[in-house]
Order: sequence, then C-alpha cells, then structure tokens
Amino acid sequence: MNLVVLDGFTLNPGDLSWEDLQSLGPCAIFDRTPPAELLRRAADADILLTNKAALTAGTIQNLPRLKYIGVLATGTNVVDLAAARARGIPVTNVPAYGTKSVSQLTFALLLELAHHVGHHAQTVHDGRWTRSADFCYWDFPLIELDGLTLGIVGFGRIGRAVGDLGAAFGMKVLACARTAGVAPPFARFVELDVLFRESDVVSLHCPLTPQTANLVNAQRLSLMKPTAFLLNTSRGPLVDESALADALNSGRLAGAALDVLSTEPSRADNPLLTVRNCLITPHLAWATRAARARLMKIAVENVRAFLHGKAQNVVN
Repeated sequence: MNLVVLDGFTLNPGDLSWEDLQSLGPCAIFDRTPPAELLRRAADADILLTNKAALTAGTIQNLPRLKYIGVLATGTNVVDLAAARARGIPVTNVPAYGTKSVSQLTFALLLELAHHVGHHAQTVHDGRWTRSADFCYWDFPLIELDGLTLGIVGFGRIGRAVGDLGAAFGMKVLACARTAGVAPPFARFVELDVLFRESDVVSLHCPLTPQTANLVNAQRLSLMKPTAFLLNTSRGPLVDESALADALNSGRLAGAALDVLSTEPSRADNPLLTVRNCLITPHLAWATRAARARLMKIAVENVRAFLHGKAQNVVN
C-alpha cells in the first residue's frame, strides 16, 4: 500500500527518522502541504497521515484509493470523522504521547507568571543589577504557589498530570470533567462555574468540541478572581480571545499564559499580542524530542496494526 505523509516537518524537522514508517511500504513524505496541493499529493495514497492538513468531507470523497487516515496528534478535529466513517475508512490518533511534556510546559508558563524569570534575567544581562543600589530587586509581585488553588478543566491524562504537579507544589486542586469518575487523593471535583470562581489558577486541558468552543468567555472570566491566572495548553478556540484581552487590559484578570491561539500561526491582529501580562508560546508544549519520538513510534504502530487487520487507536 502507498503511504503519504502530508505535513511531517513539525513532527520530524530532522532529528528523528522515518525509517520504520518507510519499511511498511512505498512512502512519500512532505514537510508541508498547502490546500491547493493536497488532492494531487494524496491521489495515490492508500494510507494518509496528517498533522494539521485538513481532510474535509469533500477531500475524502475525492480520494477513491484511501483506506486509512492517521492523525499525527491526539486531537482529530482536522478530519471529518463522519465522512471517513461513511467510507469505511478508520481514523486513528496518537493518545498519551505528550502527557509529561505538556504538563511540564504548563508549569513552566505558570512559574514564569509567578516569577517573571525571563524578564528579570534580561535586566541582569542589560546591566541593571550592576547599577543597583540594593542587593536585589523585582519588577512584579512574586507569587508563591503553595496554598493557592489550581482549577483544572478537563481531567484526562494531562489534566491529572498537571494536578499531580500542582499538589507537589502544595496547591489545592479542583477539577471539572465531562465524566468525573473517582477523584485522586489530591483533587476535588466541582462544577465548572465553582472552579472558575474559587481558583487562583485555571488551567485548560479539554478537547475542542462544539460544546467547549469559547468555554472561557466574558461571563466565565467575570467569575474569576482579579488576582487569578488563566493557562491554556490545550486548544486555542476554547478561549474567547477578545474577552480575555479585555479582562487583562482592564485589570479584571492578573495574567494569562497560552501555548495555543484560535488561528495558528497567529494572526498579526490577534488582540492578545499586545495586552498586559499575557505570555504566548508557539504551540510547542508537545514538541520535546522525547514526546515526538513517542508520537512517531505510536503512529507507525497504528499503521502496522491496520496492515495486519487489527486497527488500534481508532477514533471514528
């Protein structure tokens, strides 16, 4: 069977190997595929792998050879799952590969909000400490996490890992999930609005669905403490960005740190690019080499399982 990777560069910019995937059959690997090129490049594909290249219903209908779609990520909103199911095409994803890396970046962002390490380090390199009249200085309130309340929206693998880290820092952990289940010893399940009202830090870890789009809107932001922080290392459209910008600029919210935006790459006119106390990183939480190596391994295992008639990690 012919394999085609539509956009492999972010997964493997050169520090990993496609060798295991290439061993499964004829394989064409493209760094990036613009929409205008997608049908031509995928025309002979039996097996199609994508990260962010969108596979719409129309695209799927126009690929008669297609038998399998593998998403090189956990989120599958780039594929029309119903259209694939109607064609009998399994769609697989790669769950759990990035749990440790995403939870680690979540706390890197929170710690930066709490201590502004980057800012203060830059002032030292700029010579300010050598000119200081005192042995120390700081430009922002420095915040201790111990005793603060961390609210986690979405309590799957990543949400639980973030909660575990929060508990290790001495934080009280609240959680809200579609299916609550049994709370671990370090967490307490509450309703969503209660979580926003009581938390000092709200961290988003839920998938993007019609129900979660704009989950963080003006109304929910109004529930938050003016001293609170919002973190999003999940999906950009969970947040109404204009409402968040207003809350930050007006001082109704102390700060935010985001690894994702509603449109990626970011639009130049995104209101969050110019607001006060808002950290933005370019969707890199998943991108440690260790996490990408796990993603590659599982993606290849998914294809191999399909070829042996035992498809795994099927989402449709």
